[in-house]
Amino acid sequence: MIAEKTSLYLVPTPIGNMGDITFRALDILNQVDTILAEDTRKSGILLKHYDIRKSLTSFHIFNEHKKLSGLLERMKSGETMALISDAGTPGISDPGFLLVRACLGQQIKIECLPGSTAFLPALIKSGFPTDRFVFEGFLPHKKGKQTMLKNLAEEERTIILYESPHRLEKTLNQMLEFFGEDRKVSVSRELTKIHEETVTGQLKEVINHFEGGKVKGEIVIVIDGKKE
Repeated sequence: MIAEKTSLYLVPTPIGNMGDITFRALDILNQVDTILAEDTRKSGILLKHYDIRKSLTSFHIFNEHKKLSGLLERMKSGETMALISDAGTPGISDPGFLLVRACLGQQIKIECLPGSTAFLPALIKSGFPTDRFVFEGFLPHKKGKQTMLKNLAEEERTIILYESPHRLEKTLNQMLEFFGEDRKVSVSRELTKIHEETVTGQLKEVINHFEGGKVKGEIVIVIDGKKE
């Protein structure tokens, strides 16, 4: 029996430290015909670091609908592709879902490699329960944000959120209204990088730590679940 050919590989890339890529990921990136990248400039730095010389095609939230049908046809014609995001695992708050769903609908074989994603190290470092947790990604910027925070305040599982550095202080202060100043939270930034920082404590304490400061790097917020 001939093994079915894989046409699309979902390949995680490092979230900061270049050394956090797997041998298998490098092998796949060297083997495929085309690499789909969220930002070809950022991905180009990674590929140059590992001397990977492959055709790069941009594939991001603003062009994925437009490019989808063409990519499917190319894969059905025999071309192999790898999808990478700027950092971490494709499809986790990054482009990927639409392409995966479309490939499955066309019986195009997909493989997803294990690898980096920011929320797992942040969760484990928090010291909060890891047996049950809920990942909410980025909160809405405006409409619906307070409603979501109100609902999450009643969640008994550990909660994981992503946030941008310039919205961190505002989000933490909004959480104060619904979670209370004593709820424990853990904020991680610059994970795997030189200036990695994790601050864990009661919500008010964590707000005081970041208040008025210039925060850099992608942010993961981990919130201890509501206690009965």
